[in-house]
Amino acid sequence: LSPVLWRKLPGSRSAGRVQSVALRLICERESEIEAFIPREYWSIEANFGTAGGATLNTRLTHLNGEKLDRYALGSEVEAKAAADTVATGSFSVRKIERKSVSRNPYPPFTTSTLQQEASRKLGFGAVRTMRAAQKLYEGIDLGGETVGLITYMRTDSINIAQEAVTASRSLIGSLYGADYVPESPNTYRNKSKNAQEAHEAIRPTDVSRLPKDIAGRLDDDGRRLYDLIWKRTIASQMKRAALEQVAIDVATPDNNTILRATGQIVLFDGFLKLYQEDRDDSADSEAEDSKILPKVAENEALTNGPVKPEQHFTKPPPRYTEASLVRKMEELGIGRPSTYASIISVLQDRNYVRLESRRFIPEDRGRVVTAFLSGYFNKYIQYNFTAELEDKLDNIASGATAWKGVLREFWEAFHQAIKETEPLKISDVIDMLDKDLGPHFFPKGENGDSVRECPVCKTGRLGLKLGRGGPFIGCSNYPECKYTRALSANGEEDEEIAALVLPKVLGPDPDTGKDVTLRKGPFGFYIQLGEPEEKKKPKRATLLKSISPLEVTLEIALALLALPREIG
Repeated sequence: LSPVLWRKLPGSRSAGRVQSVALRLICERESEIEAFIPREYWSIEANFGTAGGATLNTRLTHLNGEKLDRYALGSEVEAKAAADTVATGSFSVRKIERKSVSRNPYPPFTTSTLQQEASRKLGFGAVRTMRAAQKLYEGIDLGGETVGLITYMRTDSINIAQEAVTASRSLIGSLYGADYVPESPNTYRNKSKNAQEAHEAIRPTDVSRLPKDIAGRLDDDGRRLYDLIWKRTIASQMKRAALEQVAIDVATPDNNTILRATGQIVLFDGFLKLYQEDRDDSADSEAEDSKILPKVAENEALTNGPVKPEQHFTKPPPRYTEASLVRKMEELGIGRPSTYASIISVLQDRNYVRLESRRFIPEDRGRVVTAFLSGYFNKYIQYNFTAELEDKLDNIASGATAWKGVLREFWEAFHQAIKETEPLKISDVIDMLDKDLGPHFFPKGENGDSVRECPVCKTGRLGLKLGRGGPFIGCSNYPECKYTRALSANGEEDEEIAALVLPKVLGPDPDTGKDVTLRKGPFGFYIQLGEPEEKKKPKRATLLKSISPLEVTLEIALALLALPREIG
């Protein structure tokens, strides 16, 4: 596929059985975010005073005898009316529900769960995690002997050797007491059907080697990662945690208005004493459910306190982090744990995606590659295609399937798909991309009008173009009209910037008298001093990203042109 991309889609770099599917996940999530329309809703929170002088925080669940769904209160007027009903009501504790639950410890780390937790807890990328794990595996010098600190870090297995289980149980008893040691060792079953369990899970080679004892011999990344692996391994053999979930319903005498408070009590912390797994995007409800509630009794009268209506808006799905992308690929059965780090790295190296605030954002180039592959090779970037192929490869490895049959079945259809792209012209590709991505990059306005009119010449039609630097949006009246802008779903680029007539003369250089101009090239805005003289290029300076083209003055331009400057 990669050579097809090079020929038919200038600016693209590569395609791959796993990388293109991962890229599609990121691009589709971005499209969902851009198409998302927030919806307003309101909630009512009320505080009540208990007989013991404590405060019970509740949320309105029933009004006028009807259960409220998330969007039942859709406006400020409805919310204030509901708040007034609560504020003037007389309330007591209607019922208290208690439910005992237990939480099991998490299994030891596989490659993918280590990458996910290191991303969430330590802020490490997958490549950084594997680099630090490799050093721990290769070992450090302890008393003149190089000792590996962890077992092999590329594994799907969640089981550890019996001697490590025995050592962990003994250590738990000595560090935390016999109450934290389960009656029998904890065992785990792998949920992944594609799991390759030639190696055991990732664990310390010697659990008695405590993180604090060897911290001074490790670099910062190694110290933090070893601490994480050690805690997860020990916690996996600790007793489960015992919790009590509590729900308190507060109601008026006629039960027409009901509010609820939820929380939990930790009866026995068990493995939570040492380790708790982080979440990618913790929901507000999770924080609510973990609140500690005051003691109250059924039918206890409550004192009305402040009632607060709160406005909310629905949120789009979050962009993928490295942790959530790895987990999604694992769920879909795409790729292998040992390849996740390199796949994520390739997507960034190819400039298909970028990582901002630990979230993946697709670059223009990545979106166009995904659209091209969806248009001409859709079968090969389907999620089930790659997962099913992984299964077939496993069957070949186990001897259940003949490899020639699998190759023949794949190759005949794939070869035909490649042949069908041979007669394609670049203009055909642009037309296909424009048709596919057009509604996305040029959504209709509120009155249904097209937003494809060129903001500069007013007669040209905006469309997708392909240049050496990749895709962009340009005017159909080129070269008469040279308006261009980067791809953006809602024409987000400031209209004032778009309407700039370039090159723009900022003024004369006081030393040479040459005009200083603001210009725009394929890589963005820049400053130029004078014009080319014979074969000599004029001096240029890139405009800093922090400076808006609208704010550029002659003084700023001269300061940029003065660089680089010798200062000593």
